[in-house]
Parts: sequence; C-alpha cells; structure tokens
Amino acid sequence: MGQADTRWWHSLPDGRLQCDLCPRDCKLHEGQRGMCFVRKMENGRMVLTTYGRSSGFCVDPIEKKPLNQFYPGTSVLSFGTAGCNLACKFCQNWDISKSREMDRLMDEATPEMIAAAAVKLGCKSVAFTYNDPVIFAEYAMDIADACHARGVQAVAVTAGYMHDTPRRAFYEKMDAANVDLKAFTEDFYFKVTGAHLAPVLETLEYLVNETRVWTEITTLLIPGKNDSDEELRAECKWIMQHLGPDVPLHFTAFHPDWKMTDIKATPPATLTRAREIARLAGLRYVYTGNVHDEEGGSTLCPSCENAVIVRDWYEIRAYRVGDDGACAHCGAKLAGRYQKFGKPFGSRRIPVRLARAPG
Repeated sequence: MGQADTRWWHSLPDGRLQCDLCPRDCKLHEGQRGMCFVRKMENGRMVLTTYGRSSGFCVDPIEKKPLNQFYPGTSVLSFGTAGCNLACKFCQNWDISKSREMDRLMDEATPEMIAAAAVKLGCKSVAFTYNDPVIFAEYAMDIADACHARGVQAVAVTAGYMHDTPRRAFYEKMDAANVDLKAFTEDFYFKVTGAHLAPVLETLEYLVNETRVWTEITTLLIPGKNDSDEELRAECKWIMQHLGPDVPLHFTAFHPDWKMTDIKATPPATLTRAREIARLAGLRYVYTGNVHDEEGGSTLCPSCENAVIVRDWYEIRAYRVGDDGACAHCGAKLAGRYQKFGKPFGSRRIPVRLARAPG
C-alpha cells in the first residue's frame, strides 16, 4: 500500500499531466508533485502517494468535528493522511497538512481495516479530518464504501475546495460534511489561504441543495482578519439566501499557530457577537466553539426556543430530543440526523493504533 492510481487528470500536449481534482489545476512533469504534495506524476500517470497510509487514528466525540446535529453524543473514528491543497497561514494542523515527511504516515490501513476498527470501537462514523480529504479522495471513497457495508457513516471535514465532477463522485459516498468557510472575502482567501472563495461557495450550494449529505459550516474567527460585523453579516446573509436557515454554523476561536503567531487568540466576546449577528440574520442553529460557552454550545429548538441539547465544549449536559429528532418540549422537528440517545461519548480523545488482521 501507499500508492494508487487516481481519477480526474488529463494529458497536456507538452507531455505534462494536469490534475483536475481541485481548482489549483496543477500541471506536472514526470516525477513532480502537486501543491498538495500527495498527487504525483509517475510513469506517465497520476498517482496518490498516501493511499492506505495515515498520520494516526483517534476516537473523538462527533461534536469535535464539529457536527452538533449529526447523531449527537456518538463517537467517531478520526484520521488523516498528509498534505493539503490550501496554504492557510493559520493552519491548526500544520504538522500534518504541511508534512513533507511521508515517514509520519505510521499506520497502514486498508479501507476494510478502518471500517472493522470503527465497528469494534463502537463508532457510529469515520471522519476524514486533520488534513483535507479532497486530496486523498480515492482512498476516502473506498473507506466510505467499506464503512457503509458495515453500517458505519462517513464524514468529510473539508475546506470544500474541489472541482464539480470529482465533487459529485466524492459526496455520493459521504453521509455528512463540515465545510470550513474560512472567511467571506476573496482578498482573505487569496492572501491567507492561497485559494479562492467561489469554489467553496459552490461546494456548499451543491451539498445543501443537491445532495442528502448532512452539512454544517465552520468559520474560524481571526481577530482583525475576518471578524468584522460587515463581513459576518455578509456571510450570514449569503447562507440564508443560498442555503436556508437550517444549516448549522459554528464560529470557532483562533489560537496563534503556524505562520500567524503574532495575532492574539479570539476573545470569547467576538464569538458571542458573531453568534448574535447570525441569529439576527435568521439562522436557526448557531454555535460557538473552542471555548467553554454553554449558551453558544447548545442546540435551541427554533420553534419554542428551549435548549434541547445543552453542551459545554464537547460535553452533553442535557438531551431533550426524541429518536425522530423532535423537540421534547413542543414536538417541532429539528434539522439534523438523530437516533435513540444513549450514554454520550463525552469529551474524551482516545488515540488508537490499527493492528493488521492476522493472515
């Protein structure tokens, strides 16, 4: 394992190959790697160099992805590979996403091994996270197939930066997605992430309006960069107009990292202000993250406004939702995916190693 043929590329007249996976459209000579570092031209074809290799596995609460309305309280088997197709200066997982050391990919894991581990560990879902699953799409899609064969859900945690054709094939296999909407200006995307805003908005519109993939959005608020009232109002207005009021929106706190160590952490008051702006815009499910904030972490019934899922960070303190997603107070249906609620997994983070099955 470690290498596999890819989809979504074509030959150019000068002998190079163009990757058609994401809007970077990398054009590669023999032996050259794309900006994501994991897709490479080798022997006249495009290969994925990280197929079947992981930077580590962890059992997390689903709320950590963050997904607050996708089987709340359940656990998810999380993992990533290496590389990324964005270049965010504030990357919170830069040791993985910017990795040029393939030796970091310690755990070899076939799709079947991962699905079996999820079942054994009692996880409702498997999440492709830490770095962006777009760049290891073929591997993620094979894992999703193996998971579905065992009744396990597949979750993509992504920046949503991909072309339409691969987007459709990829999300056909996914059950839920949390999309990072990193800001709401093209200037920010270009200068801070090295990407563009429009393809991300296209991904969001496709997911919400054309698929059954449960979708939540995260915006990391960076002081002085993407947290102005004007920008937040513009983002929330766009979400209302293009996606509707029921897509959960998470405003999360930035901490100094990677190439943005000169900016202070996000004050809790900024998150509270952003949440107020979003709710005034008409969004029904708005959360704060990376902070202790029971009010901002809780799910409110949009009909009677009672707190139906009370959270502090990743801990569920109270749960008042029926198996069918109905508010226990007024009976109104909540947006999301729900099942019979058991003992919540809690805020634990359990690193695991996948052992190869004997034989």
